[in-house]
Amino acid sequence: MNHYITGETVRRLRTARRMTQAQLARKLGVTDKAVSKWETARGLPDISLLEPLAAALGVSVPELLSGEQVVNANRSANILRSALYVCPVCGNIIHSSGAAVVSCCGVSLPPLEAEEPDEAHRLVRESFDGEYVFSVPHEMRKGHYISFMAHVTTGRFDLVKLYPEGLSEARFEPRGGGWLYWYCNRHGLFREKL
Repeated sequence: MNHYITGETVRRLRTARRMTQAQLARKLGVTDKAVSKWETARGLPDISLLEPLAAALGVSVPELLSGEQVVNANRSANILRSALYVCPVCGNIIHSSGAAVVSCCGVSLPPLEAEEPDEAHRLVRESFDGEYVFSVPHEMRKGHYISFMAHVTTGRFDLVKLYPEGLSEARFEPRGGGWLYWYCNRHGLFREKL
């Protein structure tokens, strides 16, 4: 994070809650002059006031520090907005149904960005015994393999873990639409609309 709390953030959040400087000061046990100094960048709130200040302004501490309020208008999760993370140290696969801050083995993980498959990572679909069988004609050596496949629909997330020296295929029940994701440990995440 490049900055502490900005005066503009405090002022914007305070006025959005229709609160005067004096009202905010009373809630925090400080003077209205102190709040005025914060808002005009002539002073900063003490670190011990971060949590009470965030609570008084109706935001989390990270939102207060970043100056960006997180508003989730869609309270029901949409699994199609899933984010996938893979730890480069242990290979752990982490799924979130929305934005998250994720770390594993002491490493902060960015969400993977899915790409269109190239010829070396193309998807093969077959129907067998009432299920779909998806495969990728890809080598499955210890150093280079497909790590997982996942079928994602609006209400369901199914993941099949794959292993080196095994098959690069997975079976999923037909659920109508959605996306199929697969991850190559060297070339990243791929996806295709079903």
